Amino acid sequence: MCGRFAASRTPRELAAIFGVERWEPQETLAPDWNVAPTKEVHVVLDRPLKDAGDPRPVRQLRVLKWGLVPSWAKSPEGAARMINARSETLHEKPSFRRPFAQRRCIVPADGYYEWVTAHDERQLEVEGKKKRARKQPYFVLPTDGSVFAMAGIYEFWRDGTLPPEHPQAWWATCSVITAEAETGPLGTAPAEGPRSLSDIHPRMPLMLTPDRWDAWLDPARTDEDELRGLLAPPPGGLMRAYPVSTAVSNVRNNGPELLGELAAPEEGTLF
Repeated sequence: MCGRFAASRTPRELAAIFGVERWEPQETLAPDWNVAPTKEVHVVLDRPLKDAGDPRPVRQLRVLKWGLVPSWAKSPEGAARMINARSETLHEKPSFRRPFAQRRCIVPADGYYEWVTAHDERQLEVEGKKKRARKQPYFVLPTDGSVFAMAGIYEFWRDGTLPPEHPQAWWATCSVITAEAETGPLGTAPAEGPRSLSDIHPRMPLMLTPDRWDAWLDPARTDEDELRGLLAPPPGGLMRAYPVSTAVSNVRNNGPELLGELAAPEEGTLF
């Protein structure tokens, strides 16, 4: 899955990388090294400009809330559970089927965090008492330091309890698509710990390589088979992973120091 990531690039940097034509300065987000569910995130999408009178899609950088609220939902309360959509079934699920066909986006990230779960049921004896071992967080990012373009979908939800002109009458939300984690060797692997992404967690956010960006964002593409073809995993060896401080486990901690690479897993954690 993808439950936490880092996103520190500025809108200007993202605009240059993705060929963005339009973004609103008032929607600029500060760098965030510990993005958690229900936070606002930058996304890249192709969509006609509102009230422009031109039906042609324009590449935009928008701010959406992470945690998709289906258009038919009675309330937004389940958003935190809709942060991920499985690539294998999103064309079937009622919550994701329409966004997959009509509203696809890219969620730019520096990389994502994942906690080793291989031994999450193992117990430690501490002063005669059983205590579950802490999970070791890893940061996963492109080996070359490029942007991690996570495939996403977005949706609009209308709050019927508010008048149409109210600034919070409409919610724009998104979900990150996940796929099976790579089983091949990492581009670079730490001396200790996982040798592949699947050693860390069986799922990972689906990374879109630049050759797929335009096709993925194009709202005119609606053929299900063609779209599902874009969900194929990228070539192996493009990612690296390294252990980071367990400070990232607390969502209140935020700063570039969270990305600091450890030489080995922290004492008291297990792989």
